[in-house]
Amino acid sequence: MAINKAMQLALKALSYPEIDVRETYKVRRTLASISAPAFNPIYKLFDRKILSNGREISVRLYPPKDNSRKLLIIFFHGGGWVTESVDTYNNVCKTLAKQTNAKIISVEYSLAPEHKFPIGLEDCYAAAKDVHLYPELYDADGYDIVLAGDSAGGNLAAAVSLMARDRGEFSVKEQILIYPSTNSDHSKSSPYVSIHDNSTGYLLTSKHICEYIELYKSSDEDLKNPYFAPMLASDLSNQPRTLIITAEFDPLRDEGEAYGTALAAAGNTVRVYRMKDALHGFFSLDYRFPHVKRSYKLINDFLNR
Repeated sequence: MAINKAMQLALKALSYPEIDVRETYKVRRTLASISAPAFNPIYKLFDRKILSNGREISVRLYPPKDNSRKLLIIFFHGGGWVTESVDTYNNVCKTLAKQTNAKIISVEYSLAPEHKFPIGLEDCYAAAKDVHLYPELYDADGYDIVLAGDSAGGNLAAAVSLMARDRGEFSVKEQILIYPSTNSDHSKSSPYVSIHDNSTGYLLTSKHICEYIELYKSSDEDLKNPYFAPMLASDLSNQPRTLIITAEFDPLRDEGEAYGTALAAAGNTVRVYRMKDALHGFFSLDYRFPHVKRSYKLINDFLNR
């Protein structure tokens, strides 16, 4: 069902166009923490701490009821590199484990602006490297390992895949990018139609994306770095088999789809699917929502090859 006029008015009111993320991100973190779902004791922080340039990273393990699929998904949460956490994504990862029968490892990477680019990315890379090189420590010997993330987490998953190829320490075989940020220009000069058509009134605004970018970057030079914006990579060869899911009414829609086109042009296997009538962030909704159900159908079809 398309978004009707009444819903459009409600969404416009909820978009808070006058609020500057750079001034309110601490409040957003607090509100997200307060509203985080109750912690289920069958899920626990994994005993092993992962080191990333001297920092300890915690990861949370979500075991499926049935391990017969021998599949592990390393998940990076969204939140503009600035907000959200393993706790606030607890329900997302529980659902991911349940609906895919995969073991999920959710990564508590360092957030900006206290930890600017590339610190959070290096945390994600360190976690992915640890799982790939020492799967027995996660009771995942012989498992297929997939990277996944939504929004900023999709950006981080794509960047980890590029970094893994370039550093040669491990190889990423598959990745799932859900409405990922792949470019660094979300201003009026952006070449993407969705940045302009969906810039206001749909929860995530182009203005807010620019503010998140400002908080995440260390300097303007980062805006040209392919690990910051994977779409800028001059070489996209030897990248994982990829599923990209975008949302119709999302400023990030076109750059996510353009990244899929660029990956395919570089010889990679890619499937891109635009979720009709969907907004940015829909993957965090309850499984009962049609867009979420459809996403898991796409994800399982992809994982089943």
